[in-house]
Amino acid sequence: MSKRKLLRALEEQEELEALQEREEEVEDPIRSSLDSFFADALISEIIHEVKSGKEATVYCCRAHPSQDVPYIAAKVYRSRNNRGFKNDSMYQEGRFIGDQRIKRALKNKSDVGREAQFSMWIAHEFAMLTMLYKAGATIPRPIAHNGNAILMEYLGEPQQPAPALQHVQLTPDEVYPTFARLMDNIELWLAHNVVHGDLSAYNILYWEGKVTIIDFPQAVDPRVNSHAFTLLARDIDNVCKYIGRYGLRRDSGELANRLWHRFKNSQL
Repeated sequence: MSKRKLLRALEEQEELEALQEREEEVEDPIRSSLDSFFADALISEIIHEVKSGKEATVYCCRAHPSQDVPYIAAKVYRSRNNRGFKNDSMYQEGRFIGDQRIKRALKNKSDVGREAQFSMWIAHEFAMLTMLYKAGATIPRPIAHNGNAILMEYLGEPQQPAPALQHVQLTPDEVYPTFARLMDNIELWLAHNVVHGDLSAYNILYWEGKVTIIDFPQAVDPRVNSHAFTLLARDIDNVCKYIGRYGLRRDSGELANRLWHRFKNSQL
C-alpha cells in the first residue's frame, strides 16, 4: 500500500471512529427535553413513562433532593410534526399575540409560525395551571416549564400512577361527591374566564379517594372565544355521561345553560 493510500485509510478510520463516538454521545431526546430541569435542580432521574397521549407523554421523575416531594411528573410535548391534537384553531381563537411577526407567521402557517404555535401551546397550559391552582382548582401543582415540557405534581406511587377516572369503579358513597367536585371546578374555572375544552373521564385522575383534573393546553377564554359555550356544554355532558353510569342522572344541557347564563350576567 502506498504512503498516500495508507494515510487516506488512517484518516477514514479516524473519521469512522469520530462518527461512532458522536453517535454514542447523541442525547436521549427525552433527557434533552428535560435538561433545563436537571440543571435547575428540580429533578434527578427519569424513572419511567406513565402515559402517552395525543399531544404529550408523561414521565415519572425522581425529584431533586432540594425539592419537598419524592417524585415529579414531567409532561413532554410531542414535536409539532408529531402531535395529534386536532382543530388547534378552534382553541387558539382569541389568544393574544403581541408580536406582529409571529402573528403573520402563524397566519401563513410557516415553519416559524408552527414552531411559535408549539411553544405557545406549552406556555399557555402552564399559565392556566398556575392561575387555576392559585384560585383553588383541583389540579396538579405546576412547578416549572421550558420550551418542550411542563413539570407538575406527581399523583400516585412510582410503579402505580394515579389512574384515570375512566378506569375507576366508584363506590356508591363516592358518586355524588365526585360529581359535585367536578361541577364545582367547572364553575370555578368559568368564574376565572376558563373553559377546559376537552374534559372527560380520561383526563381526570383518581387517587386516594380524590379527583384531580389534568390537561389544559386547549383551555379557552370564554370572553373572546366564540366556541366557548359549545366546549363548556361538551365538558359538562361528558361529566354527566360518566356519572350516569352509576344511576345519577343530570340534564347536562340545563346545567350548561344555567352556568353560562350566570357567567354572562357576572353572577359567578
